[in-house]
Amino acid sequence: MASRLNPYISFQGTARSAMEFYQSVFGGELTVNTFGEFGAPDAAYAGQVMHALLETDDGFALMGSDVPEGMKDVTTGNNVVVSLSGDDEKLRDYWEKLSASGTVSTPLEKQVWGDEYGACTDQFGIEWMVNISAPR
Repeated sequence: MASRLNPYISFQGTARSAMEFYQSVFGGELTVNTFGEFGAPDAAYAGQVMHALLETDDGFALMGSDVPEGMKDVTTGNNVVVSLSGDDEKLRDYWEKLSASGTVSTPLEKQVWGDEYGACTDQFGIEWMVNISAPR
């Protein structure tokens, strides 16, 4: 496998629903493993997500996990920004789905650099930037 760069998002008990939402946006195969499956079957957080990986047909990879109370402090929403860019029309569809139940900070529209760009925070508090390249 070639090296790849992808975001890894920490959640406070909502990793499963967040990753399932992202799968509904991008499609692909979602693998979810819990803490209980990997050595903590009796822990209070056994059902929480230890590691989730979403791999899409477009080559996107998104990882996430829950952070059980006491492991570390997580400030969901301001510790990760996910950027999607390219000239694919699918980006417009992704934008619509991500922003539909969230908050748009920059509407998806033509920018001074010639591309269409938008920024939003989805329903789980994750910030997204979408840049659709202008036709060349």
